[in-house]
Amino acid sequence: IGNTVSNLIFILPPIYGAIQTYKDGLEKRYLAAYLCLTAVGLGSWCFHMTLKYEMQLLDELPMIYSCCVFVYCLYECFKYKNTVNYPLLFLLITYSVVVSIVYLNLKEPIFHQIMYGTLVSIIVLRSVYIVLWVYPWLRGLGYTSLTVFLMGFFLWNVDNIFCDKLRALREKMPPVVGAVTQFHAWWHILTGLGSYLHILL
Repeated sequence: IGNTVSNLIFILPPIYGAIQTYKDGLEKRYLAAYLCLTAVGLGSWCFHMTLKYEMQLLDELPMIYSCCVFVYCLYECFKYKNTVNYPLLFLLITYSVVVSIVYLNLKEPIFHQIMYGTLVSIIVLRSVYIVLWVYPWLRGLGYTSLTVFLMGFFLWNVDNIFCDKLRALREKMPPVVGAVTQFHAWWHILTGLGSYLHILL
């Protein structure tokens, strides 16, 4: 239940962001970023609610697609006109298609994690460059989004490594206290919040 409901952080704030983006007449790439983050939340909700492989794909593949949109937004943040960078768009769509095809055939989680990690690394490096050299007044927001995301990534790893021990510990705790040790749910909350803040950045 915790791993399902915690996905609301991926759904509600980005829907609000998409509505505000539309109202403010901002570029469509920002609308796409918010909607892709919402798609990650909906897919993750479906997966954790059903634990079916098809729903797992609705969780994991949108993670790749949303990161590609984030990369596009970050590399287009210095332009002066509302234009489309077709070469970058083609490269990112090709990346998404190739990763999807390979992952659907391999069914290997490590492959997905490496492809996702590659995109996240590009996003982090580009963001650090932007807040250090171009828009230093955005450092607070940039570092906050990165710190929150990394905290979620840390807890996800703790949950993966110590899953059996955490489950045994939760059985001895009152339900409310045990819920706090649902580190996979914290991974959702923190990465969802970190991603939302990153779109604001």
